Amino acid sequence: MLSQRVKNTIQWVIVIALGLFLLWVTTRHLTDEEVSRVKQLFLSAKWMWVVPCIGALILSHYIRALRWKMLIDPLGVRPRVHNVFLSVLIGYFLNLLLPRLGEVMKCTFLNRYEKAPVDKLIGTIVTERVIDLASLVVVIFLTILLQLKMVSGYAQEIWLNISSDGNNTLNLLFIGTAFLVGTWIFFRLFTQGTHPILIRIKRILKGLQEGMLSVRNVRNKGLFIAYTALIWFLYLTSIRLAFFSLEEVDVLSWAPALTVLTFGSFAMIATQGGIGAYQLAVQKTLGLYGIQEVPGLAMGWLLWSTQTVFLLVAGPVSILLMLLLNRKRKSTSIS
Repeated sequence: MLSQRVKNTIQWVIVIALGLFLLWVTTRHLTDEEVSRVKQLFLSAKWMWVVPCIGALILSHYIRALRWKMLIDPLGVRPRVHNVFLSVLIGYFLNLLLPRLGEVMKCTFLNRYEKAPVDKLIGTIVTERVIDLASLVVVIFLTILLQLKMVSGYAQEIWLNISSDGNNTLNLLFIGTAFLVGTWIFFRLFTQGTHPILIRIKRILKGLQEGMLSVRNVRNKGLFIAYTALIWFLYLTSIRLAFFSLEEVDVLSWAPALTVLTFGSFAMIATQGGIGAYQLAVQKTLGLYGIQEVPGLAMGWLLWSTQTVFLLVAGPVSILLMLLLNRKRKSTSIS
């Protein structure tokens, strides 16, 4: 049986290979002159607009830290805001290196300096992911609602392709039935099993459940919802501000930025750090609004580079700051 380290390495190699393949897809139709033009547009961008773009991202991460703290507080732990904020930045940074590594490590860092139980913290992370998924569904709905004419044709075409193919329907029925049967078998084994490993898993899941249910005990649910909306609005704002950095794209308004946010969110999940997938998603999305491939690809690279370089710098700095700030506090308390 393969060790977990080998599995992680294989997964990382596959994801990176997929990202490199998608990078090739974005440029395979371009001539050498067009590739040079992409580089020229990228390097000659109005970088002064990147500063407020990064500012919006930093503020979104800070608001995310405040929202996460609202989930942690009901667990009986009162972490300091700066430690939560730095943990969030560390998590995003480590996610660039290995899938889901950041989710575990930011809980580990917070546990080290705030003595918060890791299993319960992971439960709050699961809750955050469910909330983010629901938020993404809302963003998709808004994208469709605000641009119904543009997306209705694509949706109708996809539906006709699925409904006209009987094999697709049978496959969906088979997969659904197999999933229900498998879930029932697993539930029976899990609830009635007395093996030590099963007992340990149940104990861990209980901690996860407590963390996930912490959202019920959030004191100010209205503020929690406001934080969630503000996080996504800041994501949208960062994209809208980035449009001003390229003359060929600065004519676009908030609606195209919303569409980029939608497809860009899926792209960031598809490959490690969104490499390849994000550039392709932005390029194709902007094409729907009449932006040519070359400036569309340049904007994709600019958006991706802004987010990635920021995290590559902020991650190590946050690790260092977390060490120094907590060491200083410890030495102060001893004296």
